[in-house]
Amino acid sequence: MRDTESTLAKVPAVTFGFWIVKILATTLGETGGDTVTMTWQFGYLAGTMIFIVPLIVLVACQIAAKRFHPLLYWATIIASTTAGTTMADFADRSLGIGYTGGSAILLIAVLASLAAWRLTLGSIDVTRIRTPRAETFYWLTITFSQTLGTALGDWAADTGGLGYGDGALAFAGALAVLAALYFTTRVSRVALFWLAFILTRPLGATVGDLLDKPVDHGGLDFSRPLASLVLAAAILLLVLLLPQRAANSH
Repeated sequence: MRDTESTLAKVPAVTFGFWIVKILATTLGETGGDTVTMTWQFGYLAGTMIFIVPLIVLVACQIAAKRFHPLLYWATIIASTTAGTTMADFADRSLGIGYTGGSAILLIAVLASLAAWRLTLGSIDVTRIRTPRAETFYWLTITFSQTLGTALGDWAADTGGLGYGDGALAFAGALAVLAALYFTTRVSRVALFWLAFILTRPLGATVGDLLDKPVDHGGLDFSRPLASLVLAAAILLLVLLLPQRAANSH
């Protein structure tokens, strides 16, 4: 029983505060990734290599931890979303796959990860993670979903013709629909969680692009490094101030 509790304690409860921090983290992933690849001109491949290393290290630390550490957990989330930004941009732009192709491939990757997780362990409920293997599936699926979210946000803003502002509103509206389903229906909570988790990423991507893209491209042309610092400070403040408790299985 003690081992089960210590493993569960590494996964945060899904609360309103969780979603606020998650959206801020996904926005930081966009501005932070773009800071390295565009503002500092490292390029998408080098940017991906820069962010992949800390992601692997943090995931290993998260799996090795004996209990839930809020700062470690959210640092890992931020690492996954910044790596997701650069990986999606590399695939979509450098490899020429395009936003539509990239979104389709990554959606298949997310669904395949969830299916393998479900077939291997019998559940994809994030409140029932009891083993390192389950955590590995958890972080793999999260990283795929973060990467998908970047491609999907770019697809909506560019290929879909919504632009950054309307794209952000569209994804916020979709999340509102999921919230309504959560409070008014008996739709699977597990399905709603993963849908919301995926959709918060393109919301963050479009908001991040709205903040830092040039005005003639539909953005507000804010400094990417400054926006990233402000977002990081806000996330740190919220993680320290908001109640952070471990998820419990039912």
